[in-house]
Amino acid sequence: MKILVDTCIWSQALRRKVVLDDDPVIQELRELIQEQRVQIIGQIRQEILSGISTEKQFQQLQKTLSAFSDLTIHSTVYETAAKYFNSYRVKGIQGSNTDFLICAVSTYYDLSIFTTDRGFIQFQKIIPIKLHKLRRNTV
Repeated sequence: MKILVDTCIWSQALRRKVVLDDDPVIQELRELIQEQRVQIIGQIRQEILSGISTEKQFQQLQKTLSAFSDLTIHSTVYETAAKYFNSYRVKGIQGSNTDFLICAVSTYYDLSIFTTDRGFIQFQKIIPIKLHKLRRNTV
């Protein structure tokens, strides 16, 4: 199964000044990349690249991400994301437009979501999304 990797995972792997090689999240991302299972969407790419302080860092990160093509997002996916947003808002649950777009892309393409954002656990109670779990024991 292909995996939609959320911004928080990419940031942990690519934007931190110190990256720990034994970090299980980073190890998992590396393995998923080697297995050619990683998927990305334009909104996640934009979030990763936003807020970079120097042009050199921006260009390095942009080059790294260029190895991954953006999934095509059709109008129906955006409409589904809006429905998800609205259904949660009515219940008093907050989420970003990007989070609900990730959920809609996940359901449309039947992708698991790799994230450390605990909000997706709440989304999963209403939206039929699958969350990717680390495959290695993290004890």
